[in-house]
Amino acid sequence: MSIQFPLVADGKLDAQQHAPRFKSVAGAGDAPLPIGTAVLSSEQVFSPLLLMKQSALENNLRQLADFCREQGVMLAAHGKTSMSPAILRRAITEGGAWGLSAATPAQVRALRQFGIRNVFLANQLVDPAGIRWMGEWQKQHPDHGFLCYVDSLQGVRLLEQHLGDSQIAVLLEMSVSGGRTGCRTQATALEIATAIAASPALQLVGVAGYEGALGAGRDSAGIARVHDYCQMLIATAARLAEKRLFASDHIILSAGGGAWFDVVTACFTEAQLPFPVTPLIRSGAYMAHDNGLYARINPFSQPGATHHFNAALEIWGRVLSRPEPGLAFVDFGRRDVPFDQDLPNPMWVRDADGSAPRAAGAMRISEVNDQHAYLLLPEADELKVGDWVGCGISHPCTAFDKWRYLPLVDDDYCVTDSLETAF
Repeated sequence: MSIQFPLVADGKLDAQQHAPRFKSVAGAGDAPLPIGTAVLSSEQVFSPLLLMKQSALENNLRQLADFCREQGVMLAAHGKTSMSPAILRRAITEGGAWGLSAATPAQVRALRQFGIRNVFLANQLVDPAGIRWMGEWQKQHPDHGFLCYVDSLQGVRLLEQHLGDSQIAVLLEMSVSGGRTGCRTQATALEIATAIAASPALQLVGVAGYEGALGAGRDSAGIARVHDYCQMLIATAARLAEKRLFASDHIILSAGGGAWFDVVTACFTEAQLPFPVTPLIRSGAYMAHDNGLYARINPFSQPGATHHFNAALEIWGRVLSRPEPGLAFVDFGRRDVPFDQDLPNPMWVRDADGSAPRAAGAMRISEVNDQHAYLLLPEADELKVGDWVGCGISHPCTAFDKWRYLPLVDDDYCVTDSLETAF
C-alpha cells in the first residue's frame, strides 16, 4: 500500500498538548528517567543527552569543603552555574557552604524557593521590584542571611527608597579602571560608605570585588595582578574601619570565583585589619568542573595542588551522518553544549546499543551549528551512523542553562537522581 501524504496547506491543527519538559527523555518527555535507567542503552532516552557523574560531583563538593576548612574561609557557592536545587542543596549539606551566591533578584528568589537560607546577591540591587521583594522577605524571615553590593550613591538612594522599613546588610564593591562594576577609588568608596553608615535601611558589613574580570592569565604577572587587586580591597577595608563606618567590629572580605580562589584566600587570610576578618569566597563552577577552561585555570588543576576536581558533565550524541572519509556529524550543537570558550572534547565512543565502550582517540570537533557537531576523525575509523559519541565540555556556566533536566548517573551510567534547572 502506498503512503498518501497530500501536500495541501489546509490551515488545520490538532489540539495543543502540554509541551515536553525534558528533551532527552523519550515518549511524552514529561517525567524524568526512572532511577536505575542505563542511559546509554535505554529505549527511554532521546539523543542528545547531557548528564552529570555523581562520583565527580561528590568529589568536587568534598574537595572545596576541605580546602575552605583547612584555610579558614567561608563559602557562598555561586548558584548561577547550575540553578539546580538537587545540586545546590548538596553544596550546603555535603559541601559545607555557608550559603549560595546569586547574580540577579530572580536567582535569589529561586534559591529561596530551593530552601536556601543564606543568600549573597553578588551584584548591585537596583531594581525597585527586586528591592521591595527582598526587603519583604527579610522582614518575614529575619533568621535568613542576605548580602548584596553597593557601589554608588544612587544605589544607596534606591535601596533606601524601596526597602521601606526593612533593613539589609551590604558590602561595598571595589574594582579597577576598565574593570567591571565597583568603585574605582578609595575617595569614592569613603563617600558611599559614609552614606551607607548614615542610612537606617543599610548596614555596611564588608568590602567585595571580582578578580575574574581582570583578565589575568595564570602566570607570574597574572598572579601579581590578582594579588594587587586583593590588597586594594584590604586597603579599602582598612580605611573604612579607621573611619568606623562598618556596622560592627567585624569585616567580611569577599572575592574568589572559580579561577583565583587560592590567591584570594591567601591574601584575605593574611590581611591585617583593626577588626576580625571573615574571608568569603564565591566559587560556583567547581561543582561541575570541566574538560576545558577550568581544567586549565582552576587552582586545583595547577602543578603541586593537594586537592583535585573531576569533570562531572558529559554530552552524549549519536552519529547522524558519515558523508565523506574523515568526517562525521553528531546530533548536538549550540542548543545543547557550551561553545563560548572551547568546543566539546570527544573522549569516548560506544556502539548504538551502548556497548563496546572505547576511547575516542584522535577525534576532534571542529565546529558546531545549532544542532550539528562536525566531528573530524581518522579516515579508517569505522564509526557508524547511530553510534554514541561522548564528549567533555568546557565552561559549565554555559552548559546547564541549555537543559531543563539532566540525569545524575553512577559510574556505570545508571540514573541515581534527577537534576532539574530553573533558568
